[in-house]
Amino acid sequence: MDKRCHGFSKILKDELKTALGCTEPASIGFAVRTAASYLSEDVKHISLKCSGNVLKNAKAVTVPNSGGMKGVEAAAVLGSLSKGSGEALEVFSSLNEDDLERAKSLLERDFCTVELADGVPGLYIEAILKGEKNEAIAVVEGCHDRVESVVLNGKKIIDKASSEKFGEYVPECRDCLSMDQIYEYAKDGDISDVKDLIKWQIECNERIADEGLAKEYGSQVGRNLRKYYDFSDVRIRARSKAAAGSDARMSGSSLPVVINSGSGNQGITVSVPVSEFADDMHKSEEEKIRAVILANLVSVHVKKYIGPLSAFCGAVSAASGVSAAIVFLKGGDLSDISQAVSNTLATVGGIVCDGAKASCAAKISSSLECAIFSSELALSSSSFKPHDGLVGKDIEETIKAFGKVGHDGMRETDIEILHIMSEN
Repeated sequence: MDKRCHGFSKILKDELKTALGCTEPASIGFAVRTAASYLSEDVKHISLKCSGNVLKNAKAVTVPNSGGMKGVEAAAVLGSLSKGSGEALEVFSSLNEDDLERAKSLLERDFCTVELADGVPGLYIEAILKGEKNEAIAVVEGCHDRVESVVLNGKKIIDKASSEKFGEYVPECRDCLSMDQIYEYAKDGDISDVKDLIKWQIECNERIADEGLAKEYGSQVGRNLRKYYDFSDVRIRARSKAAAGSDARMSGSSLPVVINSGSGNQGITVSVPVSEFADDMHKSEEEKIRAVILANLVSVHVKKYIGPLSAFCGAVSAASGVSAAIVFLKGGDLSDISQAVSNTLATVGGIVCDGAKASCAAKISSSLECAIFSSELALSSSSFKPHDGLVGKDIEETIKAFGKVGHDGMRETDIEILHIMSEN
């Protein structure tokens, strides 16, 4: 097997994890649960220090299985009550009615305090738990389920995810990604060791999309797209179903999602629309899986320059992957696929992330509308040209340019968004 196949399969296995609810509250719950597991006594108080992006994304979403509880404090308290040692981002799966009553009681007291952590990475959670006699601190950093350290009574007992218990996340391996190699892998590579994972992603994310269409979640973006537009048109159906999945996820559905780049919304966006297009075109299961692989890896490639959390809306990077996958399904070559990605970024690359909440579903719909049209522009040889704004001389230059805007240029935007949200 080509060594690159191992690299790509590792990336997919690292990125495509199952999560329950929005990943920032889940990561908070995971950090608290990790600290609690070392405390070995009842928790008397929780102090959280979080990066602005974590606070921004955990503020307005409903915690799954919580009976409608929202916010950072709720996620932390519920994490402290979580039982068992299940998957990190499924921390809220074990909650029961007694836990919810206990959480409500604790939230009425000064049981949990939260503060903004300065000078830390975009994804940072420090959970400080105090018991009667002991103190345990767990730090999650860089990746939603990566424990950077655990300190018990001042002594560091876990450092930089060195324990097999927490695994290893190596973002540097994303450096092997490029559009030409992603295309080669999706087209002809050995995908045998990730087929089942991709099938699970499609199945899992389609299930929550159907849930969002069946019930009244959030602002019902997906249901309203179905209501006001022609749902028999795959362009509308793809947008509607993906938006509906986000509707359900942001509003507390207990169904899991398979994420991409640390985000359930991005995981839904790269899989559900591609599956819809593949089915509409009567493609084989193999062709569908390869197209979804392409969408996943293109999204990770775009996102690697931006970082896990920023003011750059992740729906855009995910939609870029969808534009590539649609062209791929329609028989386009690498040049066509690259043009579709470039068109998408050049059009909706400025959408800001103002936290995880109901309007994420509408941003997904808008980004997908652009992705679909961008794929059509690419196949009609009507794409944007080099030096049209941030469009570079080739696709790699374009992706880097938008990554620099998302990572560096939008840093002050991110700060201002957080200030406004905190005032509200």
